[in-house]
Amino acid sequence: MARFTDRIIRAAKLDANLYEEVEADKGAMGQAMAVVVLSGVAAGIGSIGATGFRGLAFGTVTALIGWYIWAFITYFIGTKLLPEPQTKADHGELLRTIGFSSSPGLLRVLGIVPFLYGIIFFITGIWMLVAMVIAVRQALDYQSTWRALGVCLIGWAIQVVIFMIFFSIVGGFGAAS
Repeated sequence: MARFTDRIIRAAKLDANLYEEVEADKGAMGQAMAVVVLSGVAAGIGSIGATGFRGLAFGTVTALIGWYIWAFITYFIGTKLLPEPQTKADHGELLRTIGFSSSPGLLRVLGIVPFLYGIIFFITGIWMLVAMVIAVRQALDYQSTWRALGVCLIGWAIQVVIFMIFFSIVGGFGAAS
């Protein structure tokens, strides 16, 4: 447990060596998934005032699905469309590194304090994006942080479209009630 906690802290500190470590550690998939789940639960708790208790389960499931989709999209864009000469990665490496980039999201639990909700979610959102750029740069062996940022932004935009289509079909939160 101490190693897991240490990894979460190092990921939140944007430690590039941590992202290299979990990229190489095939046994870290469970930990990466746990970070995504914990971050989703933290977001659900932190947004109870805005979404109610349905947001807790919905947010956790959405976080897991989003993690998988974003990692797959990022893998495809980063290795097939925008690779650098040294780029070599598999989907699992991106799942692990991107999973740990959700570490700052654990702080979203503080959003339960009404006057902190907006600022906490804004700050952790930016922090998680920065962590993801580092995670992608390390997993795809990029020299360019700008390329990693581009891959992340393209992947995010595609994921948003996928979720918009999905939620327009199922009706978002309303479908759960």
